[in-house]
Amino acid sequence: MKAAIFHPAARAAIRSFPEDVRQELGKAIYDLQKGEVLAMPLSRPMPSIEPGAAELRIRDRTGVYRAFYYSRSPRGILVFHAFAKKTQATPVRELDLGKKRLKELLHEEV
Repeated sequence: MKAAIFHPAARAAIRSFPEDVRQELGKAIYDLQKGEVLAMPLSRPMPSIEPGAAELRIRDRTGVYRAFYYSRSPRGILVFHAFAKKTQATPVRELDLGKKRLKELLHEEV
């Protein structure tokens, strides 16, 4: 089973999410660790961030939540960004922050 490696800011954001959202995210990340390939509507590729990057999409009565992950790392599943989504499109600021955080985690591999 692959490891799940969290960017500290992503871990902090996820901890602020409602309990049911955290449980759904946890199950999805566990499935990824076991090697399962997730698809829509739960997971969507995010090639604009990096080939191999994707987002987990969770919705509950309180809102819409996203967690970006990268599955092509030899170290495991990298969960590099998470946020509560407030608009229809993913804000450019969140995409840029995601790219920056993924680079930080990938840089640790060298």
